Order: sequence, then structure tokens, then C-alpha cells
Amino acid sequence: MPQMPKRVKFRKGQRGVTKGIVAQRKYAGYIKGNAHRGNYVAYGDFGLQSLEGGWLSAECIESGRITMTRFVSGEGRYYIRVFPHKPVTAIPAETRMGKGKGEPEYWAAVVRSGQVMFEIGGLPESAARDCLARVAYKMPFKCRFVTRRPNV
Repeated sequence: MPQMPKRVKFRKGQRGVTKGIVAQRKYAGYIKGNAHRGNYVAYGDFGLQSLEGGWLSAECIESGRITMTRFVSGEGRYYIRVFPHKPVTAIPAETRMGKGKGEPEYWAAVVRSGQVMFEIGGLPESAARDCLARVAYKMPFKCRFVTRRPNV
């Protein structure tokens, strides 16, 4: 079952994108700027880093989790670094204007470019690269394989 918050203060959230960017980009959830936090591998040995910003739905996170669980299967350990906090609302098709804001349709995580979304540890690099390539295929934006920085 996809992740969602246990309890929220407000049921319907605002979109949080600027008008000029929405006019340029034709898809919802375009996020400007780079990630300043969560942009390095902290828990595992290898990670999957986003190269674009956007909204990552809870269903995408869940499909990535299932893929990693099947691939790891007791050998290593995986970590999910994103959580869907944002409610995304929608109005039914062919509905007239007015009548207020739509109902929450799904939950999404706001991902900036450079943010590490998934991490994996306890596997050799070739196996981790193969596993995260399968996960990256399911993500809605471009991703890359990153490794842990050496401790200085």
C-alpha cells in the first residue's frame, strides 16, 4: 500500500509553483533549484539521485520499494529517503468551473534535482547498479547512480 502521512493539519495543500515556470513547463510539479539537503549518500553505500525536480507520487515510491525488495532479498539493506507529504487534488473530468477545490487524489513527495531518493547497502557495486537501474526505470524523471563519498 502506498505511503501517506498518518495525520495532517490541512487536508488540501497548495501547489507551490511559480506562474512563469508553469507556463514554460507543461507538467505539474516542476520544481526550481537544486537540493541543498539530502543530496549525498548517508545510510547505504550506493544511491539513486534525481537529476530533475518534480513530484514523486506515493505509487512510484512504492513500486521502487517493491523492486528493491525483490532484488535485495535478504542480502543487503535498502533505504527510502523521500516521503510523500504533499496532497495533490483533482477535479473530475468534464466538471463546470467553480464548486471549489477538488478532493485529494494522491500523495506526492517534492523532489528537487540532486536529491538522493533511494539508497542500498551490503551489495557489490555491480548488483547495486543493476538494482538501482531497475528502480530508475520506474521513476518519472532522470536519475543517476551515485556512491558514498569517502570520509575525510
